[in-house]
Amino acid sequence: MKKVLITGANGLLGQKLVFKLKEESTYQVFATGRGESRLPNEWGTGFKWESLDVTDLDEVLAIFEKNKPDFLIHTAAMTNVDECELNPEACDVQNVNAVQNLIDACEVHRTHFIHLSTDFIFSGAEGPYDEDALPDPVNYYGSSKLKSEMLVRSSNLKWAIVRTVLVYGIAADMSRSNIILWVKKSLENGKSIQVVNDQWRTPTLAEDLADGCILLMEKEATGVFNISGKDMLTPYEMAILTADYFGLNKSLIQEVDSTVFTQPAKRPLKTGFIIKKAMNELGYSPKSFTDGIGILSKQIKLADS
Repeated sequence: MKKVLITGANGLLGQKLVFKLKEESTYQVFATGRGESRLPNEWGTGFKWESLDVTDLDEVLAIFEKNKPDFLIHTAAMTNVDECELNPEACDVQNVNAVQNLIDACEVHRTHFIHLSTDFIFSGAEGPYDEDALPDPVNYYGSSKLKSEMLVRSSNLKWAIVRTVLVYGIAADMSRSNIILWVKKSLENGKSIQVVNDQWRTPTLAEDLADGCILLMEKEATGVFNISGKDMLTPYEMAILTADYFGLNKSLIQEVDSTVFTQPAKRPLKTGFIIKKAMNELGYSPKSFTDGIGILSKQIKLADS
């Protein structure tokens, strides 16, 4: 039985990975995160929780020595783009130094490193991007993730880099919002919202991203893979599709451009990914955005019941 260690297991992607893998007899799952587990008690067995601060090299080395994982899926990161811009030192500790710690541990145990990255390593001038496009980040978050990619690439490990875009989904404790939940709640409350029409993304259902990471493990694939949704949409289009799905008042959605908002970090305008490589080499098959809304709708009903 192969051993897989997941960092950031309390986060959205981490939760989806634990949920999917704990039911499989193929893998022994070590779910890690800072402090206590926030995974649901009803998930029961099928995985082991380990407290881990990935910025502490001694902790990282000790956890790897104890569990000797065959695979690492590194989902933990500082992902608030504006916080990264305002606190670059803290961003580097989480997004760069921690990756070096994990590389050091993986090299000792010959662990296959699967590293999560982002569309924000690109400028947004020429999207959608394939795996060979040249990175050119426009904010500190993107720069930190590019630095971490370079560390992984220069390691002596078997590695795979998973680049993804605008991940959406529902955490087990409903602790995270996303564009679908935000639009739904705002319109249900009769609140007018402003949504940008000049940024393009290929939004990614968290379950699809988890499936992509698992396919990488199953095939022991190496290299860079774009794993995202397949629909190229603006946030405004996502909001309209959400309103249509739930039968809500679209007139409350105001179409604006990015200049309306003042944010510390610049956002790339047009990213999105070409995912042919993942589809052809891994058998990756993402849902449409509308199907993703349907999946979240069912999850919302379950959470409310």
